[in-house]
Amino acid sequence: MKKVLVSALIASAFGTLAPVVHAQESSLSFNAGVVSDYRYRGISQSRLEPAVQGGVDYADKSGFYVGAWGSSIKWIKDAGTINNAPTVKGPVEIDLYGGYKGAAGDLAYDVGFLRYEYAGNKLADSPLFVNANTNEVYAALTYGVFTAKYSHAVSDLFGTPNSKNSGYLDLSAALDLGDGYTLTPHVGRQTIKNSTPLNYTDYSLTAAKDLGNGLSVSGALVCTNADKTLYVTPENKFTGKSGVVVGLKYTF
Repeated sequence: MKKVLVSALIASAFGTLAPVVHAQESSLSFNAGVVSDYRYRGISQSRLEPAVQGGVDYADKSGFYVGAWGSSIKWIKDAGTINNAPTVKGPVEIDLYGGYKGAAGDLAYDVGFLRYEYAGNKLADSPLFVNANTNEVYAALTYGVFTAKYSHAVSDLFGTPNSKNSGYLDLSAALDLGDGYTLTPHVGRQTIKNSTPLNYTDYSLTAAKDLGNGLSVSGALVCTNADKTLYVTPENKFTGKSGVVVGLKYTF
């Protein structure tokens, strides 16, 4: 789940956000990385263990963009194990997205669509879940260093039954500290339709360093107030626990 996702935490190694100015030329870029724990919206997707990730992005000079990103995950298999459904599997997440970025004066905006594809997942084999594949639309506004983003599920959310129209509000700031260093504070609120006990708030503070030649490193302090009895691994470890996540990313 690409998002305050620690992949997003690594991707947050950028400077102060300015109003969008469309590039003179279109661009195609690739990225690959590893994180000590894949956190998405504060919740571990990899059983509090490392994950490998990578993606590709195309940005058109008109402002339109498309991309794909993937990560190893363990939460789908774990959900099956916890609920005595051994046939449940789904080791890979693939995010497919597209949208448009523009600006109106000093206000930059970004609107788009994101598909979370869990290739071959069998989460629906568990009686407590439906298919994990999820569709969201999103919109973001940026003014100076501050960004507000809202994501709205137009399908059931990550396998939770009857959760269509769930939402996630993300508030963050991108602080350029100079010499390639950035600091990104974040707070987010996940609400899940018809499943109030699953609602929670997550917080993070990410420090990142651009090492040059496409390489960046990051460290993030991540925490949530999610229910410690609902967000757990098969070993009953809380997947929203406070912790430090480190990552290394190469963009080319």
